[in-house]
Amino acid sequence: MIAMQKKLNQFEKSEVWELVPRPQNQSVIGTRWVLRNKIDENDIIIRNKARLVAQGFNQEEEIDYEETFAPVARLEAIRMLLAFVCFKNFVLYQMDVKNAFLNGFIDEEVYVEQPPDFQNFKFPNHVFKLKKALYGLKQAPRAWYERLSKLLLKKGFKMGKIDTTFFIKTKENDMLLVQIYVDDIIFGATNVSLCEEFSKCMHSEFEMSMMGELNFFLRLQIKHLKEETFINQAKYI
Repeated sequence: MIAMQKKLNQFEKSEVWELVPRPQNQSVIGTRWVLRNKIDENDIIIRNKARLVAQGFNQEEEIDYEETFAPVARLEAIRMLLAFVCFKNFVLYQMDVKNAFLNGFIDEEVYVEQPPDFQNFKFPNHVFKLKKALYGLKQAPRAWYERLSKLLLKKGFKMGKIDTTFFIKTKENDMLLVQIYVDDIIFGATNVSLCEEFSKCMHSEFEMSMMGELNFFLRLQIKHLKEETFINQAKYI
């Protein structure tokens, strides 16, 4: 219950929705709680998570939503990034966007039921009108990707022509690489100051969890090894 209440407090802080009277001629989407444990690379539980999910299977195309597509990075693209970083010999970092989908703005008029066990005592029959996307909505991934990609392009990044989840920014002789995988972001640069600048930018725009150096991603265990040989080498395994 505590995790659920914290989640709802975040909704209020982020202005995800507003409580309104139930509409007469508009469908209302149900909601449910999803509880799960987040584990690390050693399969150790590091925290319990509660997520309120919209029952998007009730949505009707061209009535409740239009565009749903959002690109997702392929594993091959991640491997290529690791190989390139190894060649250039710099460190990759990882950050996680808290409640990523809640940062995506939606154009459609969408109403959802009040969360189970958390109905408003004064207005138990009211519903929430969404201002931002909610997990489970058909258009949620698209809304989040559009919000993030527009921000990166505004900040001077260039989007990959083949992989549109990959972004690059150059400054003089240095480069900053950013790879998006839903709500996880991995990034690295030939100059650490670019990483610091990017981290500050993301924290100013979203609520983030900075995870430090990348060591576990998509079931890949990653280690950055510096060997004092003829030249310094970085290996990702």
